[in-house]
Amino acid sequence: MIELTKMTHKKFILNAEIIESIEEVPETLITLTNGKKYIVLESVNNVINEVMQYKKKIFSGNL
Repeated sequence: MIELTKMTHKKFILNAEIIESIEEVPETLITLTNGKKYIVLESVNNVINEVMQYKKKIFSGNL
């Protein structure tokens, strides 16, 4: 799970396992495997880094 910020500046938690794609349009648009889309304030690189940190925690067992 990763924490992101909606365009309304509200924080929310997203299940990183169901991200299908991340685009810069120019905002960051995240599309999930179920077709739902989120526009977030974080940059594409920030979202990718958050997902990578989450995955590292899972694979290392340090949750």
